[in-house]
Amino acid sequence: MTVALVTGVAGQDGSYLAERLLGEGVQVHGLVRTPDRLDVLPAGLHLHAGDLADTVAVAELVRETRPDEIYNLGGISSVAASWERPVETGAVSGLGAVGLYDAAWRLQEEIGRPVRVLQASSAEIYGSPDRAPQDEGTALRPTSPYGVAKAYAHQMAAVYRARGLGVSACVLYNHESPRRPETFVTRKISAAAARIARDGAGTLALGNLDARRDWGWAPDYVDAMVRAVRHPEAGDFVVASGRTRSVADFVAAAFAAAGIDDWGAHVEVDPRFVRPADPAEQVGDPRRAREVLGWGGTLPFEEIVRRMVRHDLAVLGA
Repeated sequence: MTVALVTGVAGQDGSYLAERLLGEGVQVHGLVRTPDRLDVLPAGLHLHAGDLADTVAVAELVRETRPDEIYNLGGISSVAASWERPVETGAVSGLGAVGLYDAAWRLQEEIGRPVRVLQASSAEIYGSPDRAPQDEGTALRPTSPYGVAKAYAHQMAAVYRARGLGVSACVLYNHESPRRPETFVTRKISAAAARIARDGAGTLALGNLDARRDWGWAPDYVDAMVRAVRHPEAGDFVVASGRTRSVADFVAAAFAAAGIDDWGAHVEVDPRFVRPADPAEQVGDPRRAREVLGWGGTLPFEEIVRRMVRHDLAVLGA
């Protein structure tokens, strides 16, 4: 039986990944830092409490579970949080990832069979990119503590790959679902649209409405990660839709899905929600993921927003 270890299993991507792997008959071990949001996790999952920054304990977990596949989805989950906790971000999302690579490499050396690793990298490693769209060869120019930590982990994946560890990095652009917490702007928007539709009134405060992002559907990006970790040749893969939309576009689509035409009457710009550094545009080139991994791409933008709003309307009983 295939054994998998998933860090950050209680997050959006981790929960979708656990469902998929368990459905395939994989024995899944999940690392969780806190007991929050465990209600989204499927039955049959072996949970382990721990912190990625505790590299000694993580190495012991790897030795204990002896996984065939390791998916590193854990870490500080947002750019905004990384500005509040920059040192912790480096320790968890940067050094923690390297500790996991090293534990996987040592296990591989001990047992004499391959251990495959997937690093959930991020478009934030490109920061303010020098070209668009960005591909696997684009220069790393991170502009936030989150981006810097992810860039370090991304580059160290290549170092361990050269050492003989099959570690692939998926450079994930923004990907959404109803499992996003409301601390993320997309879920904040979809939940607000649902509440305003139910109540007939209300206001949504946002930051930069002109900021553009490349948005996809989280389960589709999980599929790319599984394909990458199982591909015979490890490498880097940009996972993106290849198209950008503005925050204002997301707002308009969400309010339309909730049956509200005049979204401008319900939205205000609040400087508190403007990032210290907000790149004008990040758009990924997913051609390598499509050609090498056979990845089928992602849902259309409008359908992603519709699914999120429908979920939030259902939660409210609207």
